[in-house]
Amino acid sequence: MGILACRPMKWGQGMSQEDFMNKDQCILLDTEDNVIGQCSKKKSHIFSELAPRGILHRAFSVFLFDSEGRMLLQKRANDKVTFRSVWTNTCCSHPLHGYNPTEVDTQEDVKKGVANGVKRAAVRKLYQELGIHPSQVEPSRFKFLTRLHYWAADVVTHGPKAPWGEHEIDYILFYQLKENEKLDINPNEEEVGDYKWVTKEELVKMIEDPEMTDKNGRKLLWSPWFRIIVERFLAPLWWKDLKLTLGTDQFVDGKIHRFDCSEEHFGGAGHAGPWLSKLEKTRAQEESKQEKKKTVDEY
Repeated sequence: MGILACRPMKWGQGMSQEDFMNKDQCILLDTEDNVIGQCSKKKSHIFSELAPRGILHRAFSVFLFDSEGRMLLQKRANDKVTFRSVWTNTCCSHPLHGYNPTEVDTQEDVKKGVANGVKRAAVRKLYQELGIHPSQVEPSRFKFLTRLHYWAADVVTHGPKAPWGEHEIDYILFYQLKENEKLDINPNEEEVGDYKWVTKEELVKMIEDPEMTDKNGRKLLWSPWFRIIVERFLAPLWWKDLKLTLGTDQFVDGKIHRFDCSEEHFGGAGHAGPWLSKLEKTRAQEESKQEKKKTVDEY
C-alpha cells in the first residue's frame, strides 16, 4: 500500500487498535541497528520475564516546526495502549515491514544519511494521527539527524508490573514549514488527545514547572523518551538555532546515542533495571583497549 492510499481511520471503523497491534509488523534490530527480523507491534512491546525490555525495534520521532520556530506537540490519546495521555513530540511511531515503497532502510541508507523508508513512515503516520495530508509534507525536506537507543516500562499507566513498554532505536527527523506555509490539522481522536504549538521557552516551562496543568486542570505527563531528548539534545542543541540544525550537517553524526530511561520507568513485568549505561561502559572499555593495542602495534 502506498502512502497516498492510507487514510486516517477511527478504531471503530474496520479495524480496532488491537487489530493494528497484531497486524503491524515492526522492524526488529540488533543493538547496532541491523535488521534481524520482524514481529507484530503487540509482541515487540510486551515486557515479561523472558523479554524484560520487550524486543528492540526501529522507531522515529518527528519534530515539526512552523516558520516562526514553534514546535507542534501532541498529547497521546487516553485510548492508547502504551504511554497514554502523555505529551510528546509531533509524532512518534514505527516504520513497518510490508509497505510499498518500502519503509525498511538498510545500513547503507543510514550511512548515506538518507533514511527514506523512515521518512515515508513519518508521512504516513502524520496523516493517520494528525490528519496532515501527504500533499502538505515533502519527504525530502525531513532532516535526519541521529539515532537514540532507549527503553522504558510503562509503569505510570499500567503499574509497577506493567506488561507494556518501549525499546527502540529512534530516528530523529526535523521538519520546518516555509514562510506562509500552513498545515491542515485534523487529529484522529483515537490517537491524539490534544495538540499545541509552543516556543522552546514555553516547552521548558511546561516540563520544569510542577504546577503546570492541562486545560482540564490535570498535571502534565511526558513521554519518557521526549523528556530526555528535550533535556539532552533539543533545548541545548538542536532548537538553539533551527537554521543551523536544518541547513547544515552539524548535528548529523551517524551515531546511536544510548540511554536508560529515568528511574520512574524501571521495572515492569520483567523487573527491568539499568542496562544501556552498562552496555556503553563496556563498549567504551573495549574501544580503549583497541586504541591502546593499535598504539602499541604502531610503535
